[in-house]
Amino acid sequence: MTQRHVINASVSPKGSLETLSQREVQQLSQAGSGSTYTLFRQCALAILNTGAHVDNAKTILEAYKDFEIRIHQQDRGVRLELLNAPADAFVDGEMIASTREMLFSALRDIVYTENELDALSIDLSTSQGISDYVFHLLRNARTLRPGVEPKIVVCWGGHSINTDEYKYTKKVGHELGLRSLDICTGCGPGVMKGPMKGATIAHAKQRIHGGRYLGLTEPGIIAAEAPNPIVNELVILPDIEKRLEAFVRVGHGIIIFPGGAGTAEEFLYLLGILMHPDNEGLPFPVILTGPKHAAPYLQQLDAFVTATLGEAAKRHYQIIIDDPAEVARQMTQGLKAVKQFRRERNDAFHFNWLLKIDEGFQRPFDPTHENMANLKLHRDQPPHELAANLRRAFSGIVAGNVKDKGIRLIEEHGPYRIHGDAAIMQPLDLLLKAFVAQHRMKLPGGAAYVPCYQVVS
Repeated sequence: MTQRHVINASVSPKGSLETLSQREVQQLSQAGSGSTYTLFRQCALAILNTGAHVDNAKTILEAYKDFEIRIHQQDRGVRLELLNAPADAFVDGEMIASTREMLFSALRDIVYTENELDALSIDLSTSQGISDYVFHLLRNARTLRPGVEPKIVVCWGGHSINTDEYKYTKKVGHELGLRSLDICTGCGPGVMKGPMKGATIAHAKQRIHGGRYLGLTEPGIIAAEAPNPIVNELVILPDIEKRLEAFVRVGHGIIIFPGGAGTAEEFLYLLGILMHPDNEGLPFPVILTGPKHAAPYLQQLDAFVTATLGEAAKRHYQIIIDDPAEVARQMTQGLKAVKQFRRERNDAFHFNWLLKIDEGFQRPFDPTHENMANLKLHRDQPPHELAANLRRAFSGIVAGNVKDKGIRLIEEHGPYRIHGDAAIMQPLDLLLKAFVAQHRMKLPGGAAYVPCYQVVS
């Protein structure tokens, strides 16, 4: 990534941080140092780089080594001073409105929420405590809206997709928008942008004001997948596990488009939850879809799931090829079942409290070489537990591909070694090779992809 033009600027918030007490402003100012500052700086730099065609966090951080962001107290709240910031985030010296909103969302989530949680009695040692934490983060971000009927559709898929696949995601988003549904994605490019773009046009056609384009991310991902400018609600969760829980607690249905290791991670996480015995009978519509030429990809992902988790996993999703309108119709029907189910059980529309999520899906996984090598990838365990471990394997591959820490670990120690039963390793190896051959691991146009892993049976 070549050095870009930079600018110095001062910006004030617009949104959730406009009105703060003196104590809150002091907390923010004091937090603007140490590890919290480093984290905020990294996320702020990613937001200011919106639109950059780079998916390597290390490259972006190194290109703007002299970027600084300072938090200042003022009478009406807080102000940010930016030094050597990417100039593309400004027009005639004024920061683009969407960038400004997301910048202060990052401040809210990383700094403000962290300080607030210190004063709360949240027990992160229990599963319920972790779910309460996710709830608090989303409520603080004003994401939870009581009384609104289920209509948030989560769209998962790759940031590295071809033009036909991207156009297809827009068509599906358009059909969803025509049916007054809102979109939630991982907030980046590719599949994370296409459905939002399609829904934006559809909402305009239907004269829908206040359409929601919710982006959920986490610090390790945001630097590699900067938020797309359509996102009008950005929430940065502390880690990938809490981000995934936020998706399934807030979303009412999920559509999965073609993608790579990150998409496989999300899919396995979801299947592991839905296959838990406590979630038997809980409606949660899941659709795998893509254009006609993506059929082999979807069939291969389906075959991998069947080979590793068994035929029982297949009843938790359906596959629809090259039919955006049918995808939207089936999702709309599924959301009606969700609405009826929650009404009968007095569960909230805005946060899925009844969904059982095991602690194993909630605990952060640190993808060190030792932890990756020690993953339990064998059949001598319940399918939902195997799904959790397969999810961790793909999480490590994502880290080695795009996250700053993971990239540095691979540079220092070489590729991860993933061990397991041959009956699991063989379909895993086939799927990963297909991802590489189809250029689903990294954005096209850069250096040839070098795997950050070795599959060993």
